[in-house]
Amino acid sequence: MKAAVLIQRWYRRYMARLEMRRRYTWNIFQSIEYAGEQDQLQLSSFFSFMLDNYTHLNGNGPDLISQLLDPVVDPWIDRDTCYNLITVPESYNGPRLSFPLSVSDTNALLSAFKEQQTLHARYVLQLLYETKKLLKQMPNIIHLSTSYTKEITICGDLHGRLDDLLLIFYKNGLPSADTPYVFNGDFVDRGKKSVEVVVLLFAYFLLYPDYMHLNRGNHEDHIMNLRYGFTKEVMQKYKTHGREILQLCQDVFSFLPVATVIDGKILIVHGGISDQTDLDFLSSIERHKVKSALRFPRHSLEQLDIGHSSRQTRMRSTDSSLPSSCGSHSRNQRTPNQRKRRCGLSRQERPPSISSSSSSSSSSSSSLCSPRTPSSLSPRPCPSSPSMPYTISVLQVPFLDSFSSVPLPSPPQHEREWKQIVDILWSDPKMQEGCSPNTFRGGGCYFGPDITQRLLLQHGLQLLIRSHECKQDGYELCHDGKVITIFSASNYYEEGSNRGAYIKLGKELVPRFYQYQVSRTTRKPTLTQRVRVAEGSAFRALKEKLFAHRSELMTGFQQYDQNNTGSVSVSEWAQVLESVLRLDLPWRTLRQHLTHLAPDGSVEYRSCFEDMGPGIPLPQVTPNLAETLFRYRTDIEIIFNIIDKDHSGLISIEEFRHTWRLFSAHLGVNIDDRAIDDLARSIDFNKDGSIDFTEFLEAFRVVHKLDKDQQLNVKLDGEKFS
Repeated sequence: MKAAVLIQRWYRRYMARLEMRRRYTWNIFQSIEYAGEQDQLQLSSFFSFMLDNYTHLNGNGPDLISQLLDPVVDPWIDRDTCYNLITVPESYNGPRLSFPLSVSDTNALLSAFKEQQTLHARYVLQLLYETKKLLKQMPNIIHLSTSYTKEITICGDLHGRLDDLLLIFYKNGLPSADTPYVFNGDFVDRGKKSVEVVVLLFAYFLLYPDYMHLNRGNHEDHIMNLRYGFTKEVMQKYKTHGREILQLCQDVFSFLPVATVIDGKILIVHGGISDQTDLDFLSSIERHKVKSALRFPRHSLEQLDIGHSSRQTRMRSTDSSLPSSCGSHSRNQRTPNQRKRRCGLSRQERPPSISSSSSSSSSSSSSLCSPRTPSSLSPRPCPSSPSMPYTISVLQVPFLDSFSSVPLPSPPQHEREWKQIVDILWSDPKMQEGCSPNTFRGGGCYFGPDITQRLLLQHGLQLLIRSHECKQDGYELCHDGKVITIFSASNYYEEGSNRGAYIKLGKELVPRFYQYQVSRTTRKPTLTQRVRVAEGSAFRALKEKLFAHRSELMTGFQQYDQNNTGSVSVSEWAQVLESVLRLDLPWRTLRQHLTHLAPDGSVEYRSCFEDMGPGIPLPQVTPNLAETLFRYRTDIEIIFNIIDKDHSGLISIEEFRHTWRLFSAHLGVNIDDRAIDDLARSIDFNKDGSIDFTEFLEAFRVVHKLDKDQQLNVKLDGEKFS
């Protein structure tokens, strides 16, 4: 009996440690994901700001930015017969579609995609064109009834995971009159099969428009697609007609409905709601005008008078608070003692001076990350304690290392419409009362149980179903069961990291959950194996973050290490990491995986970076510039993709200079033109006046030394046996 008790006690401790590892791994993944989204929103805000407020940036700025934010659609695409001008060669052995589509066409698509075949560009364009025509006839909010069918299936984010979509169809049945579906946005990005996913969804939508329903997600957005993979995937699969496909996708995405209501009782939106969400107003807006939720309304930006001001250094210490950019709820600085708990995840709230009022506010709270300003701009002095949006005369606009004061106008009609869509696509629930800006993501808001209850009562609803957040079990309930999050992409962060799920609703409107997990192996890994794999991947990503902020971290450590001993206390080490990275992670718990302890129990902070290094060192790049490139590698790539119109991967030296001008303006830093010219010439390896940007960026990828050692060993083994 005693032995059994000891074994039971040991097992419980073992499972508790395993659960702790699983939770902090999850927090690492989610924090890094949201930090990336915030970077994207801030970059997009900068583009909007530059386009609307500057007539030139060294002669090229807005012209280049307008190619992304206000692209001119080729008139060829709007012609009814544009796709007929593309010939399908006899050698093409993929599916050949005929319109209107039939069941045999969708079956052919399923079979082809299972065999890794690619649909010809001619059929993709025609499919998109027909989808756009049908979507134009759809209202902003789709109303469904369970009286005509036994059950309705609701799926969450797929993110280009074709295997998950095929598994759903296998388990639940193909779309039909007997098996209607609602897919709740985020069909594309991140996964490698986004094209196949949207082709299948649109094909079934054309086949069964009354039984296949598609809501828009925040990734049905051409600016998000630049960062998260859909643009790159299309251009790789369709080198000749990729640009036309992307332009037509942009139109199709903007015509997707933004919400679905079942039996007048259940509201389905991708992200969530805010205290300003009005379903009647949402029904009346022209949704297709919002091509991108990341694109600030032009008129509202023109009203911002950013002029005379003075620069102010951004404080990095954890006990300093920053002015708010979004009324009384901005979280520009987090402190360890102030946390707000969201559904299933705790987040820290900042700044402390305004957190006490957050639960009582009912003002409009939707927001996007404010733009970074070129270094030539400087801010005016601002009030130290911000008040409510639309009741204050000055708005705090934060930049990389400065703040600007701008007069806050009353929102015009088109800005109200834009904010309604931003909130629907980007918001997340939280456990606290009230509505506050979702500054951890950078867009939308956090809405509490009171906001949910108010909207449900106002419109006679009983349940809100949303997606937008990855959940370990594929779904999660909060707000006393009145908000359900559903997420359908399994293994989202790493193999075994999470299950996918979908919901089935019958006439009684009681949700039933079905879980699954795609596996490429016949042998299912144990829980310990899944946690170990996910944990390893999470720490690799976190170490890359440390390496990209090395100089800032070293400066912070050395402020505590006045005697240059190379070590600081654990609390000082954790404080520096949080003040620089702002990821809201349990650094003390993670310490053993990130650094070494000295004999006296202090942290040897240089060991944080010892197992990482640059990809291909370039001697022409100074250490400070190299670290900037590591940190903003994705932003540089996005700017480059704007300039590289034909997506050839090659740009001229002059275009390379333009990339740097935009990039340096985005960061608000001055980069010497001569240094950039020297760098451009040095990486023009064949001296033909063009630069292979892919190779250039590869030099600024963080490489783990363990990977290097493994590659070296493989190479030596190969030479040994050759």
